[in-house]
Amino acid sequence: MTQNAVKTLRDSATMRWIALLLLALGMFCSYIFMDILSPIKDLMQSERGWDSLAFGTMQGSETFLNVFVFFLIFAGIILDKMGVRFTAVLSGVVMLVGGVIKWYAVSSNFIGSSLEAWFNNNLNYIPLFDELGVSPFYRGMPASAKMAALGFMIFGCGTEMAGITVSRGIVKWFKGRETALAMGSEMALARLGVATCMIFSPYFAKLGDHIDVSRSVAFGVVLLCIALIMFITYFFMDKKLDSQTGEAEEKDDPFKIKDIGKILSSLGFWLVALLCVLYYSAIFPFQKYAVNMLQCNLTLTEADPSTFWGGDSVTIVQYLIMLAVAVCAFASNFVKNNKGLKYGLMCMAVVALVVYCYMGYMRGTAETIFAVFPLLAVAITPILGNYVDHKGKAASMLMIGSILLVLCHLTFAFILPMFKGNAVGGTVVAYVTILVLGASFSLVPAALWPSVPKLVDDKIIGSAYALIFWIQNIGLWLFPLLIGKVLTSTNPKDVAPDELNYTWALVMLAALGVAALLIGIYLKAVDKKKHLGLEEPNIK
Repeated sequence: MTQNAVKTLRDSATMRWIALLLLALGMFCSYIFMDILSPIKDLMQSERGWDSLAFGTMQGSETFLNVFVFFLIFAGIILDKMGVRFTAVLSGVVMLVGGVIKWYAVSSNFIGSSLEAWFNNNLNYIPLFDELGVSPFYRGMPASAKMAALGFMIFGCGTEMAGITVSRGIVKWFKGRETALAMGSEMALARLGVATCMIFSPYFAKLGDHIDVSRSVAFGVVLLCIALIMFITYFFMDKKLDSQTGEAEEKDDPFKIKDIGKILSSLGFWLVALLCVLYYSAIFPFQKYAVNMLQCNLTLTEADPSTFWGGDSVTIVQYLIMLAVAVCAFASNFVKNNKGLKYGLMCMAVVALVVYCYMGYMRGTAETIFAVFPLLAVAITPILGNYVDHKGKAASMLMIGSILLVLCHLTFAFILPMFKGNAVGGTVVAYVTILVLGASFSLVPAALWPSVPKLVDDKIIGSAYALIFWIQNIGLWLFPLLIGKVLTSTNPKDVAPDELNYTWALVMLAALGVAALLIGIYLKAVDKKKHLGLEEPNIK
């Protein structure tokens, strides 16, 4: 045995990254379900009668229980008390239950059922929540949207619990090592779920001779089953690690409510939390409307179904090319000693990306254009994570991400509409802006999430992540609803789904980016004054 012999699973780079892969695949599946209806907003209006207000209210319901019933706070306590592996499996079960309810709500079996009658006659007035204007239901909301909102609430509890659990799990396996690289890589893989959703949700909804939106949700439910399997597999791997290290999932020093006070008393924590809610509120709610926004601003001619570009097989081909982009771009970051192979992979990724974009243009569908969103992030997130691990500058990266966010939303608001009628020009502007927005999104997980362990004690990291996610969820609940209300108030009542004016909604999102930039500037100043270590490398 050598002096550098592997002592535990955590000491093995291979096993660390396998653990990360299990967690990332679980989040990949949850990201797909999170936006499963986003690329078919127009179909939800034509097939189920969901207008922008109903759609936005349902989408915002995902975080309702997390925010107003404080479920995320309890999730953080459960995580600190019960440990990573128990909470991971619990989150997988909760996601699956919520997913099944949402699937039934949009299925044809719900139409005409006693449940539909009950939802039509109930949940039209929720005491206190209606007075406060925060109810997840309203009088006149379609029954299917109400029940889907209920299922989405339950799913939201599971997916946000999974989010804090994965972050804590990565800290457990990678602390003192390549933490930012691991977190960035996890988010890069998870965000491929966005592209997968954009490509396959319309595919399944339109498969065959008739449209059935429930097929898209059923596809997502199957993936939630896979997510649960990933978390169960991680359970046994994590248990093996603890048996090797002598650590216990339940802490010897039990969690106390006063520990939350320690977190809330940290100025650095509050600045990171505020930056998080402002930034993510300008991204995740936008994803839910992005396809419809492109439909309203691009001049697209959908390919004839009798041709290759309009057939079913092109969907599979384009997805495989997307995977080639992601794999080649991601792998190029880990080739260190072979420049020929490294640049060869990068060139292959660029060529595959151009082919992918061309196919999206030829298909003439907004969802395949927006699916390019995470691809540049997949390429650069490992680079950014590796930089933060070895060089630091996390606060500076957060500022750069905010600047790019503002520029992208303003481009969507004012420049993209100028190309209405110019199919090629509009598509090029859309592709470039979406790719840059994805790059901006990659700056945040690589810089923000690895900074949290620098602000709080190890024992309460789970609760710290939970509080940040809770604050973030306030924005994720509010802004899908606000976007829907802005669209309703700034457009004629009888406007077609593909003729909505998104200008003011996008300006609102750009304003969030400006606020995030100001917080980022202040955070950097505080870090310099109080030596929080945000600009310092993770590996010393």
